[in-house]
Amino acid sequence: MAKLPVSTEKIIEAFGPHLNYTPKEGYSGRDEPDKTVKTHCCFCGMQCGIQLSVKDNKVVGFEPWMEFPFNEGRLCPKGVQRYMQNNHPDRLLHPIKRVEGKGFEQTTWDEAMDKTVSEIKRIQEKYGKHAFSMLSGVSLTNEKSYLVGKFARVALKTRNLDYNGRLCMVSAGAGNKKAFGLDRASNNYSDLEYAEVIIVAGANISETFPTLTHWIWKARDRGAKLIVVDPRVIPLARTADVHLDVRPGTDSALYGAMLKYLVDHDLLDHDFIDNHTSGFQETIDAVKDYTLEWAEEITGISKEKIKEAAELWGKAKTSFLLHARGIEHHSKGVDNVLGCINLVLATGRIGRPYCGYGTITGQGNGQGGREHGHKCDQLPGNRDIENMDHRKYIADVWKIKEEDMPHKGITAYEIIEAIHSGEIKGLISICFNPLVSLPNNNYVRSALEKLEFYVAIDFFLNETARHADIVLAGSLQEEEEGTTTSAEGRVIRIRQAVTPPGDARTDTSILLELAKRLGEEERFTYADSEAIFNELRVASKGGTADYNGITYKKVEDNMGVFWPCPTEDHPGTPRLWEDKKFATPDGKAHFNPAPYKLPGEITNDEYPIILTTGRVVSQYLSGTQTRRIGKLVDQFPEPLLEIHPEMAQKYNIKQRELVKVSTRRGEGIFPANIVETIRKDTVFIPYHWPGKKSANQLTPGTLDPISKIPEFKVCACKLEPLGEIENSSDKSNAYASV
Repeated sequence: MAKLPVSTEKIIEAFGPHLNYTPKEGYSGRDEPDKTVKTHCCFCGMQCGIQLSVKDNKVVGFEPWMEFPFNEGRLCPKGVQRYMQNNHPDRLLHPIKRVEGKGFEQTTWDEAMDKTVSEIKRIQEKYGKHAFSMLSGVSLTNEKSYLVGKFARVALKTRNLDYNGRLCMVSAGAGNKKAFGLDRASNNYSDLEYAEVIIVAGANISETFPTLTHWIWKARDRGAKLIVVDPRVIPLARTADVHLDVRPGTDSALYGAMLKYLVDHDLLDHDFIDNHTSGFQETIDAVKDYTLEWAEEITGISKEKIKEAAELWGKAKTSFLLHARGIEHHSKGVDNVLGCINLVLATGRIGRPYCGYGTITGQGNGQGGREHGHKCDQLPGNRDIENMDHRKYIADVWKIKEEDMPHKGITAYEIIEAIHSGEIKGLISICFNPLVSLPNNNYVRSALEKLEFYVAIDFFLNETARHADIVLAGSLQEEEEGTTTSAEGRVIRIRQAVTPPGDARTDTSILLELAKRLGEEERFTYADSEAIFNELRVASKGGTADYNGITYKKVEDNMGVFWPCPTEDHPGTPRLWEDKKFATPDGKAHFNPAPYKLPGEITNDEYPIILTTGRVVSQYLSGTQTRRIGKLVDQFPEPLLEIHPEMAQKYNIKQRELVKVSTRRGEGIFPANIVETIRKDTVFIPYHWPGKKSANQLTPGTLDPISKIPEFKVCACKLEPLGEIENSSDKSNAYASV
């Protein structure tokens, strides 16, 4: 692998991103579609119901799906525009190959497949099976997630498979398994309506999961108290009863101090603790010195606010705690999650109506995608790849010998490190853009340049795929049948609305063809997506994520089925733990000590400011899709540096002045946005952009020791105003971010 075959500018000219707008008069046929297909949004974990309008095998518009029980027809700005991908001029219509000095040229499927398979075989014969790796994504359906896990281990025969949920849900998953033995939100979100107190920690719901806000407002209309934990005054915090503006990296100190307050003032459910939990004494011992005064000093939150939040939580009769990446993107993300769970367990408000706890999944299939086998340590049904019984069961389902199944591999960022060290020589990716989404992306870029062969499967040429030798033109969500699992744990149907355009193929057919050419056709023969799902059902049977009783018909008849659902006559499980029997070996929920630890990187005289990162309402993940949709780019065309007025005054920074932000890994230049809605010691940059405008050229590769999630939310930086006010005309090209 070498550097890009031509300049970035030439690649963008040929493959985008270019902005696509709806014609003023609308797409032809929008008012008289051939059909309207009930399906779901392709973006966040809410998986809102939507109806796609189809004319001449093209998606030309949408209608609200009022009957779908979660969003009841509501859509966010991204959902309203999600149909714009199907008619996009950047869409890959055929496989392409790298040609030095020219860029990428069209090739045939036979040539692309032959080259891919021959390179896989060459690398594995020369360096060993595990020298070829795979990176996958959780915007894929359950069927494709399952297929990727099986493909990597049975056809590719590598242990080095991981997924972009490693950047999203793994800290929450590890914490959930430690506490409950099972990784899923405890309740469907309609339970929020009757909660007396709601804590939202590290989740900018109004911008990143807007349709979930409805259920919080319904609770507020009934008098619910709202506690928001975030270093920024996010929209949801503007009306909160208590806003805890936590210093990034100190979350576990906050939750530990709140737990100590509950103990000191006996705001506990002793019956639940005594009869249904374990580990309580060790957990409270770990926070015995966490006074309100200590917590104020560590977190930067006044002790009065911490006390108020603890009292509201402790005295409530019903409650719900929600969290997302804000507490999980840390080198101690698992501890942060456990700190939240300890507050839920101490008050016993779980497993009964209107009392719940949930992790908000960020990606479209962030829940289902982390259950069925494309994690490096996981097999379908959320089984452990190192558990001999689990291995034997899945080996039987896959019709292979247990000893032929690879063991645990390495995680996504560790795969990049292994490319640098020379352990990994080849890569196949699908639905993953690590050059934008992984931290320290200059390091990621240099790894891509060291690969001997890289093949990408995607429907747009994303920034990472620009480094590929072969790009296989894959499919959009609406171009295949399947299922996803929403953040609630509701398995829902993705319906094929159109077929892939031009010579593009479905992701499934691409993986099946590669498996065939790798000599494993007999283990990868399926009539359709439903056949893959039916094998997934069997593979998940008896696992903690049990889909065995879920069928396509059952999902369609009920607008979704909540797992676990072990048998076809089982109704599904919207609310977990009502019998107080948890999925742990002893059947109890486990408290876990979560003592405060310093983040992986702290400020000093050279880098005195905390940088944190996150999302904005109109963009999604690495921006591969949303940075191509005109109205979404118009809404937020470039990343801005949010900075408090007092910090701006200290550094003599003016509104929209270009500021160089430097860390130990690199530097970027961003226009300043001076706002009062951020801590005075912290700056914020959204991460959806590549290249010179990438927040992740600044972030560290520090990993949580358990989940191996990177610490995106805490980074030490310094600022240098450049004395130049941004030229507004430059913003029109900001989406390209070369």
